[in-house]
Amino acid sequence: MQLKPLHDPKSGKLRVVGLMSGSGTNIRRILERQRAIEKAEGKSPFEMVVIFSNDARSKAPEIGRDFAVPVLLNDMRAWYDRRNANWRDLELRAKYDRETIRMLKPFGPKLAAFGGYMAVATAPLLEAYIGINVHPADLSIKVGKRRKYTGDHAVLDAILAGEKTIASSTHIVEAQVDMGRLLMISAPLPVILPPGADLADNELAGRIADEHQDRLKEKGDWVIFPKSIEDIARGKFAQDKNGLLYYDGKPIPKGIRLNQ
Repeated sequence: MQLKPLHDPKSGKLRVVGLMSGSGTNIRRILERQRAIEKAEGKSPFEMVVIFSNDARSKAPEIGRDFAVPVLLNDMRAWYDRRNANWRDLELRAKYDRETIRMLKPFGPKLAAFGGYMAVATAPLLEAYIGINVHPADLSIKVGKRRKYTGDHAVLDAILAGEKTIASSTHIVEAQVDMGRLLMISAPLPVILPPGADLADNELAGRIADEHQDRLKEKGDWVIFPKSIEDIARGKFAQDKNGLLYYDGKPIPKGIRLNQ
C-alpha cells in the first residue's frame, strides 16, 4: 500500500505558522523545541516562520520578540465590529479566514499549529494548511461512536466521570471540533483527589480540574505538541488514499501513545 507522508523531508524544512489568541505557552514550547534541535543537530526539520494572533491582547508580540519570529495581528472582534456583525457568525468567519490566509501567504507555511487559537476554523483555513491542535483529554476514549471528552471542560468531565488518569491528545484539525484524526496521546497523568473531596461541590471540583489541567499542560501538551510537529517534519506520519494515518509505516487508528 502506497503511503503519502504528511510532510516529505526531501521537499525541505517544514514551515509552520503558530496560531494563538492568548498567552501562547504552546507556541513557546514549539519554538523552544525548534531551538533545542538546532543546538543539538545544527538545524531543525521544522521552522516556525510566522506567528498569527486573532486577539490584540495576546502575548504574540512578546513571543515574536523573544524568538525573532515575525508576528501578524488581525483582531477578530474588531474585525467583526467594523462589519456590525456577531463574531460567532461562521459564514462571515470564512471571509476572515481567507483574509488570514492572504496575510500568511508571503511566509509560505504548510502546517498551522493551533496553540490556544480561540476560534473555530472554517473550510478555507482547514484546506490551506495541515492544522494540528492539542486537546487536554485522551480523545481515543469514546461513548458509542462519539469521543467522550471534548470541549472546554474536558478535564473536569473526566474527573467527574471517575477516570483514574488523564492525558492530552494531538490531532489534525478538521471540520468537527475535537474530532480530527489522532496523532499522539501523552503518557497518563494520575488523578489525585484531596481526601474526602466532594465532587458535588462545583467550586471544589472546578479548582481540582484547574490544578490537574495545569499539571497536564506541563506533562502532556508541552511534550506531545512539539513532538508531533517534529515527527511530521521528519516524515514519520503518513496517510493512505483513504486518509487513514500511519506512523513509521504502521496504522495508528487511535494515535501513538506515549508511556513515559
